Amino acid sequence: MIAYDHRNMRYLPYKMLSADPIRHQAKILVVDDDDNVRFLTRQCLEAENMIVVEASNGFEAIDVFVRERPDLVFMDVEMPRMTGLEACQRIRELPQGESIPIMIVTGSDDRQSIDQGFEAGATQYRTKPVNWSLLGRDVQYMLRASSAFNSLKRQEDRLRYLAYYDPLTSLPNRRSFNEQLNRLLKRSQRHNTTAALLFIDLDHFKRINDSIGHARGDSLLVEIAKRLTMELREEDAVNYFSESSAADEEIGDGATEIARLGGDEFTVVLSDVSDIADIEKVARRILNSLSEPIALQSHNPVVTPSIGIALYPQDGSDPDTLIRNADTAMYVAKAEGRACFRFYNEDMNSRAFEQLKMEEELRDAMRNHELELRYQPQVDSQSGEVVSMEALVRWKHPTRGMVSPQEFIPVAESTGQIIELGEWVMSEVARHCLYWDTLGLKPFRVCVNISPLQFNQSNLPAWVAEFLEQSGLPPERLELELTESAIMNDAETNIAKLRALKDLGVDLAVDDFGTGYSSLSYLKRFPINTLKIDHSFISDLDTPDGAAIVDAILALAQSLKLRVIAEGIENEYQLEYLVRKGCDLLQGFFFARPIYPEDVPNMLHANFSAEIQEVIGGGIGEERYRR
Repeated sequence: MIAYDHRNMRYLPYKMLSADPIRHQAKILVVDDDDNVRFLTRQCLEAENMIVVEASNGFEAIDVFVRERPDLVFMDVEMPRMTGLEACQRIRELPQGESIPIMIVTGSDDRQSIDQGFEAGATQYRTKPVNWSLLGRDVQYMLRASSAFNSLKRQEDRLRYLAYYDPLTSLPNRRSFNEQLNRLLKRSQRHNTTAALLFIDLDHFKRINDSIGHARGDSLLVEIAKRLTMELREEDAVNYFSESSAADEEIGDGATEIARLGGDEFTVVLSDVSDIADIEKVARRILNSLSEPIALQSHNPVVTPSIGIALYPQDGSDPDTLIRNADTAMYVAKAEGRACFRFYNEDMNSRAFEQLKMEEELRDAMRNHELELRYQPQVDSQSGEVVSMEALVRWKHPTRGMVSPQEFIPVAESTGQIIELGEWVMSEVARHCLYWDTLGLKPFRVCVNISPLQFNQSNLPAWVAEFLEQSGLPPERLELELTESAIMNDAETNIAKLRALKDLGVDLAVDDFGTGYSSLSYLKRFPINTLKIDHSFISDLDTPDGAAIVDAILALAQSLKLRVIAEGIENEYQLEYLVRKGCDLLQGFFFARPIYPEDVPNMLHANFSAEIQEVIGGGIGEERYRR
């Protein structure tokens, strides 16, 4: 539940609130200047096992209400000094009086009087004379309705808390941060002031988290949040929950906002900054505080922060730009030794820092479910049927959008993350295949790329054997694509590894064939099933050299009785040439771009024989082919 702390003018998180003790008896405040009426009312309500407290006028009613905190107010309208309507309004203005049920009693039954009662804040309106026999029941009904309403409101407040606060640290979460940053920047724009965004990332947190355990890692994050809160101006905390356009006026001068975006990422927003030196002081305080050892039972880890700082409006006039630039500055801080802070400047947008950032983000991509598989169909040139699929990994970054494999695969290879990535791809392929099998689809191969670094692992055959056993994926469903250069490096050793893989029952393909330096003698000894012509040669088919290379690969594959597949087919000329030359399998945008796993069943039912025959029959590239 969210509650407003009126003393400190801030909202309190759910866990900071203390629940009212459960009352077994409802407490009713009876307000009437007539002693006899109060007596009769008391008699009726106490007979219903209720506690009654009394007041003889409006002023006294307010005092008793604040002191006794009743569950319901029963109030006469006509009273000296302060009417019941005025007292009702005053009670509604009190923090605890916002949702309290109030029953107004009056001798006036005209429409205007009733409207005035409800406008004053009355929950229910009763006219005199009071039906004493039904009064207890009426009050019980109102209490039940109030209880149901309050229960619903508590649930709503709880959900709102979960939507706006991080449950681990009780700091505002990413959603809170985004909304508040928008409000702060709008306010800075109106008042022509400077704001600063500090993006904080803990250095080597994953390594520390893995070494001390995730439970202690969570405790560490809680302590980090406490230190941040202590170092900054907690009394300036802002209402994240107001939805009115005027809410940003509630933001006090020099407010400091703290949030946890997720994982080990925190942000601090400073508003109304007058001097860069003030920002540096805050950054140093944070740096020094967070760098102190943290006592966690038998461990005392030291977690240093890297801090990137971006200024509004100099470094960004909108939230997205400001966040991106503060993030960039943080990665520069990491690149320059960590445990420091750096202010953003335009020179930081170099490729080196982008790569460092991508390295960091790629480590979390699988955990955060940002990586996805797509499948590109491979078509039999004779039947037109889809007989296999190549699994292709895609990265759907939360802020970058779709990141090209040409960007992140080299990064993964250079950092060694490609091994973990390859294992993830295999597990996803198995999961998808087993699901497709439940749909009664015809069996088909799935081709998975194995990186050189992955292939060079001495335990690769053992790992694949264990993977097949644990996943339940039939080995004949799997084709491993290996680069030509990878298998030719230390060819004698790799022959034994390839045979071990082959003995498992999987197919082996040489990917990007023609780009390396295969020796024919070795190629004959490799237990491979498929040669895959690199797309660069397909794109050059309309040149004499390109056509000659493709012809040579096709002839070699046919002589060695190997299956051959051409990738990167995009036009009718390429398709016609390859079909006429006897290429077995066809792959490329001409047939389909990589598709989502859920689209695979429909693709397997497709047949491209008509498209192939139309191209062949049309003779689109025949004249060029003959030349």
